[in-house]
Amino acid sequence: MVEFELPETFTEEFMALIPRQRYVVNTMLAEGRLKSYSLSMDRSKLWVVLLAQSEFEVLEAIALMPLSDYMSPNISELMFHNSAEAVMHFSLN
Repeated sequence: MVEFELPETFTEEFMALIPRQRYVVNTMLAEGRLKSYSLSMDRSKLWVVLLAQSEFEVLEAIALMPLSDYMSPNISELMFHNSAEAVMHFSLN
């Protein structure tokens, strides 16, 4: 999991990169590389859960994000990550 500290004020350059950031994030989510992507209500922190074999792979994924130059990452290796999507769903049919 990566916890990013975001800048206190967003510059025009930062704001201009948000659509590209969303595209990259959505692509990584669709590929299964990202498991979740969450932004705090005050827009000061961003949390990303990635699937990676090494810290180097995590750093490579971060480097693909257009906003990476504006964010300070703190990487934590997770033992597991539970989500509602991972729970078995039963069909009534």
